[in-house]
Amino acid sequence: MPIRPDQRHRYPADWRQISDRIRFDRAGGLCECAGECGRHPEQACPAIHGEAHPVTGSTVVLTVAHLDHTPENCDETNLMAMCQRCHLAYDLAHHIANAARTRFARQVAGMDPLFEVTP
Repeated sequence: MPIRPDQRHRYPADWRQISDRIRFDRAGGLCECAGECGRHPEQACPAIHGEAHPVTGSTVVLTVAHLDHTPENCDETNLMAMCQRCHLAYDLAHHIANAARTRFARQVAGMDPLFEVTP
């Protein structure tokens, strides 16, 4: 998953090398998710980098998930190679919480066109 430009500063300068090491050296191009994402409890995801995803049919591009959702924490025990489907499912609650905070901040600042802030 691409790193948003406003979050780039949270990743180490050698993130590409760390990511490649996790995805290819450690995981061998396979999704390491064994149910952590909640989509396939108690079994390993069969997705393989560069091949068609067995569920979605889209080409798999392995990503690296931070299990604690903290990009600064690049300890190998905190990183897991995941296909896009598993990574998005794993991060779902985190994304929902971030979106709620962003909407609230925009509402308070009067920047969200979906909400009117009345004085």
